[in-house]
Amino acid sequence: MFEYTAPNNLLQDKIILVTGAGSGIGRTAALNFARHGATVILLGRTTSKLEEVYDEIEENGWPQAAIYPMNLAGASEQDYANLAETLDKEFGRLDGLLHNAGLLGELKAIAQYDLDKWNEVMLVNVTAPFLLSREVLPLLRKAKSGSIAFTSSSVGHQGRAHWGAYSISKFATEGLMQVMADEEDGLSQVRVNTINPGGTRTAMRASAYPGEDPMSRPTPEDIMPLYLYLMGDDSQSVSGKAFHAQLPGNPENIATL
Repeated sequence: MFEYTAPNNLLQDKIILVTGAGSGIGRTAALNFARHGATVILLGRTTSKLEEVYDEIEENGWPQAAIYPMNLAGASEQDYANLAETLDKEFGRLDGLLHNAGLLGELKAIAQYDLDKWNEVMLVNVTAPFLLSREVLPLLRKAKSGSIAFTSSSVGHQGRAHWGAYSISKFATEGLMQVMADEEDGLSQVRVNTINPGGTRTAMRASAYPGEDPMSRPTPEDIMPLYLYLMGDDSQSVSGKAFHAQLPGNPENIATL
């Protein structure tokens, strides 16, 4: 695993937006960010799940979170502008953005891939992160050291048969990260990177590998050191990099797969 020990106050006074915060890696990241001092904005499509995360943060006495229900598959361009406007009014800045929400789509050959499913995966995995990043970028530029972390995949570095739109969307994610990182270099203090979480014990993994023993895979909690590192100031000089959460190493051992 990526080796990093986060100080307890790593994210003190930071404001971090997490998409797909109601379950899986997003939920675990939100809880870890809050545990380390951040005010977390929980974005997801299922309000009840977001409320459960909110309640757990409250019960532990961590900084009070905020809930923002939003379905990325149905959100309009104006919805993203409205979100940015709300964040500006409530917080005045944004220190971190974790793009965690995503769709797996169909695991089948391109020759048999359904167009509607293709469009849905591209909308949630590529267009939504683009629109959200574009709208909140001014808020991230207001922060002393803003961080954007996109969620990638090994199939976004090396194409694999039958992974269809998901694989291609992750190639696009890597490209979006690289373009944004290059544009912000020298212009602002915003850094932009990707995280490949690797095979992790989540519902999406179970959908992709129904015959796999889930206990053979690490939990979302196991891969959190990298998420904390990229949201904290220890990574403020690192941008335009592709990280793998399950490769052994340290912050100086950056993995590009």
